[in-house]
Amino acid sequence: MESYLDERERWEALLGWLRENGLSILAGVALAAVAFGGYRWWQGHLDQRDFNAYGLYAQMENALGRGDEVSAFAAAGELERAYASTPYADQARLASAGVFVRDGELGRAAGELRVVMLHPHDPILGLIARLRLARVQIAQHQAKEALATLDAVNPGAFAARYDVVRGDAYYALGEPAAALAQYRLARATDLGGETDKQLLSLEISDLASSLPQNSSASSPPRGISAVHPAKPAPAGKQRPPEPKRRG
Repeated sequence: MESYLDERERWEALLGWLRENGLSILAGVALAAVAFGGYRWWQGHLDQRDFNAYGLYAQMENALGRGDEVSAFAAAGELERAYASTPYADQARLASAGVFVRDGELGRAAGELRVVMLHPHDPILGLIARLRLARVQIAQHQAKEALATLDAVNPGAFAARYDVVRGDAYYALGEPAAALAQYRLARATDLGGETDKQLLSLEISDLASSLPQNSSASSPPRGISAVHPAKPAPAGKQRPPEPKRRG
C-alpha cells in the first residue's frame, strides 16, 4: 500500500484483501490445528504402547528371576502378539534365547536370535542378536557358519566383542594361531571396556604359551564366550525408558 493512503482507504484495502484471502488463511489454520492434534494423539498412542510393552517385558524378567519359566513365556507370548513392533519384543526374544541356551535347547535359541537379527526394531539389538547367534552356532559345532554370521555386517562399537567370538570360532575349527590373532585384536581395539580385558589377557597368555612358533596349539584355552539373557530396561518416571542395549 502507498504511504499516502488515509486510514479509511487502508481499512477498505485490508477488508478487500481479507475477502480475497481469508478463506485460504482459515483453511490453513484449521489444517495446522488438525495436524498438530493428530501428532499429539499419535505421540500419546506410541507412549501408551511402549508403556504397555515395557510392562509385559518387566513381567517376563520378574518371572525369570523367580524361576517361573511358564509365566515368563506367557508374558513373552502376549508381548509378541500385542506389541511385536516394539524393541521390547526383541528384548523378550533375546531373554528367551538365553533361557533356551541354559536348558540346552540350542536350536530354539538360534531361532529366536535369528528373528531379531534379521528383523530388529532397534539396530543395536540386531547386532547383539547376531553376536549371540554366532556363539550358539559354535556350541552347535557350526563354527564356519558362525564366522559367516559375524562377517556379514559392520559391528561398529561391538567390534571387540565380535573379534572375541570370531577367535572362538577359529579355535573350534582347529586354527589356534588365527584365534590368537583375533583375541589380540579384540584386546587392542577395545577402547570402551566392551570385553573383560583381564580375562582376555589370561586367555591370550595361555594360548600363546601353548603355541610353539609356527605350529598348532597342543591344549585348548579356557572358554571365553557365554550367552546371557537380556537385562530389563530401567523404568522411567513418566514413560518407559528406551530398551537397554547390552551384549
